Amino acid sequence: MADSADRELMTATSPLDDRNLDTDAIVLEEWNGSSPMKLSRTAVITASPSLSIQSHVWSRVLQAFVPEGFPSSVTPDYLPFQVWDSLQGLSTYIRTMLSTQALLSAIGVGEKSATVIGATFQWFLRDLTGMVGGILFTFYQGSSLDSNAKMWRLVADLMNDLGMLMDLVSPLYPSAFVFVVCLGSLSRSFTGVASGATRAALTQHFALQNNAADISAKEGSQETVATMIGMAIGMLLAHVTIGHSVLIWLSFLSLTIFHMYANYKAVQCLALTSLNAKRSAILLQHFMKTGQVLSPTQVSKMEHILPTFIISSGPKNLQLLHKCIKLGARVSSLNQQEIMGLMRSAKSHQKKGRYLLVERNGNLSIIAHKDATASDILQSYIHALVEGHLAIDHSSAHSDSQSWIDKNYTEFLQKVLGPLFFGKKVEVIRLEHRTPSFAFSGVEGALELPVSR
Repeated sequence: MADSADRELMTATSPLDDRNLDTDAIVLEEWNGSSPMKLSRTAVITASPSLSIQSHVWSRVLQAFVPEGFPSSVTPDYLPFQVWDSLQGLSTYIRTMLSTQALLSAIGVGEKSATVIGATFQWFLRDLTGMVGGILFTFYQGSSLDSNAKMWRLVADLMNDLGMLMDLVSPLYPSAFVFVVCLGSLSRSFTGVASGATRAALTQHFALQNNAADISAKEGSQETVATMIGMAIGMLLAHVTIGHSVLIWLSFLSLTIFHMYANYKAVQCLALTSLNAKRSAILLQHFMKTGQVLSPTQVSKMEHILPTFIISSGPKNLQLLHKCIKLGARVSSLNQQEIMGLMRSAKSHQKKGRYLLVERNGNLSIIAHKDATASDILQSYIHALVEGHLAIDHSSAHSDSQSWIDKNYTEFLQKVLGPLFFGKKVEVIRLEHRTPSFAFSGVEGALELPVSR
């Protein structure tokens, strides 16, 4: 038995007629939860003489690849995501064999004129460039990877495709070989950082029973199998296409197209319950139009998962809704005119609040009071989104947004979080997927959540 923090309850259902004990099944159910009121079924075990050895072996094999208690221990989007993720991984490992073959050929493997020291130095420059690139990418984008996990997941795989393309192209430009290979390594370094960080965020999303470690371990097993299969197919493909440039390029480009499609489908399957800038804007815009709050699944279908620069070229109202909002602006960075406007705001309708909004060059900056709580930060961000939306058709968006917050913010928050969580003590938690509510986290890097367990 587990301790009080993670109790397990097992119930057995047996046949009523003992005379049929040899032919009827015995069903054993496992329930897991932190209290008797919060139990969920994690496993159903059927004991029957009719069960074959093959079924038993198959169930044992699955335990190495799926989390314990599957499917109730993970979110509903776990399975479709893993299927598409495994398929894209398979295509990656097949292409890796083709690009590695081209890279080794360009370095001089198999040629008498090639020197060991020359090949070693080229490989050293390639790895060094990748390491430096990974550090620089982490420095500039590390804080936004978890809040925009879908977008960076796609970007990571796109950069990986570019890196393998550089390796495949490198033999065509002998004079610029080192430069091309270093570009490929630099591209893949972004992939390593972004893919690892976003995977950690997604693992936390999938875990319904504090089983992130189990999910991560089983994901590693799945990836290992995909790697072995991909390498075997890749070796066969490399052997078949050796010396046939057209076949190599056709195979590589076809697999790359499938790879990007599988990645897009994998990301599209995700219905994240945390709200970042994009999902917050979608949720708020729909509420301002209809008075109703979308579910996580509905928001995921409307969410733009492509990079921001593509969204910025879209419709005007979408651009304004996603205008840049900076949390924690410095008062010392404001000019004299902005400070005067800030003082007027502080004396008027925002005098009782713990934040102030300042518009600078079409963007909104949030200045938080030193005693501001997570609830205040949340309200300030929603307020900024409302002002950005009203700026489309209203010249007095600042005062109109304050009126909207005073009238509708409480109702909006109650519908988003649900009646069970609204008005509770402020804590930083993550709502489980099985509730129809959202968790406010990761807005512009990190926005904490005002709800209670």
